[in-house]
Amino acid sequence: MPQLSLYIDENTLKKIELAAKIEKTSISKLVVKKLNESFKDKWPENFEKLFGSVTDKTFDVPEKMSSKNDLKREEF
Repeated sequence: MPQLSLYIDENTLKKIELAAKIEKTSISKLVVKKLNESFKDKWPENFEKLFGSVTDKTFDVPEKMSSKNDLKREEF
């Protein structure tokens, strides 16, 4: 299995060691777990708070479009 060396400060190492102890796992397994979690597709933290924050007039809601001129869908 490949290995990775990290250079981190003492304060960060203490936090990692404590987190591993709390989860009752090794530092290696904890770091792999945290790295894998960070690679998941997800919205940035507090993304939902952005809703409605744009006040630029070019972002107004467009008028409702009519569908009366749409073509009828084919039935299968």
